[in-house]
Amino acid sequence: MMGVALVLGAVVGSFLNVVVVRIPRGQSLVRPPSHCGVCGKPIRWFDNIPLLSFLWLRGRCRLCQTRISWRYPVIEATTAILFALAAPRVGWGVELVGAWLFVAVLVAIAAIDLEHQVIPDSISLPAIAAGLALSFVTPSRVWVDSLLGITVGAGIPFAVIILSRGGMGGGDMRLGALIGAFLGWQLALLSLFMAVLLGGVVATALLVAGRKGRKDRIPFGPFLAGSGVICLLWGNALLGWYWSSFTP
Repeated sequence: MMGVALVLGAVVGSFLNVVVVRIPRGQSLVRPPSHCGVCGKPIRWFDNIPLLSFLWLRGRCRLCQTRISWRYPVIEATTAILFALAAPRVGWGVELVGAWLFVAVLVAIAAIDLEHQVIPDSISLPAIAAGLALSFVTPSRVWVDSLLGITVGAGIPFAVIILSRGGMGGGDMRLGALIGAFLGWQLALLSLFMAVLLGGVVATALLVAGRKGRKDRIPFGPFLAGSGVICLLWGNALLGWYWSSFTP
């Protein structure tokens, strides 16, 4: 079954590459079919197999020999690994469908925010609705928890936006709401806390290394998305450890 999760994750990752390229440009996800971004020639099915085709072609277009971005195999491999990790943690059932959808959305949002410094509403808003809808059919979470998760996940970034006059963006606020819709308010709160820690560590490292200046913008979405994945997989264990260690 783990093999099924890996293969399905790689296939979904291949589709996410289309999402990452086309959604920020306002292009259709269906038309035209997959094609080389340089020569424009359609990509044949045997050159579009996740991960394997990149290796066979040695990272180049078969027709024009243009280098293929490493983003393609990285997203495919990342999605495959996360799908495989989620399966035993969540269990094989309806909740796994929601977990896989959650992972796919977060991978796409993180990649887009890294490249374009934007979190598209066309991804986050439908995902929020999907997370809330799934709370009505999953046994481990009730809709009230999902609704509270949306409130907490969006409310804290909204407060930061108001108090800091732009310390976060509206896309980050909607991403927080998305995480809350799927994970509930406690894990949404934990995700926000972890994202701030991760973002602070990485930002400090980039400043010290001279890769970024104090006024350079560092997208927060990837940190929030990464924290959301961590909380999906290990969030309840982290909360259990915290309560057992720091509360009487």
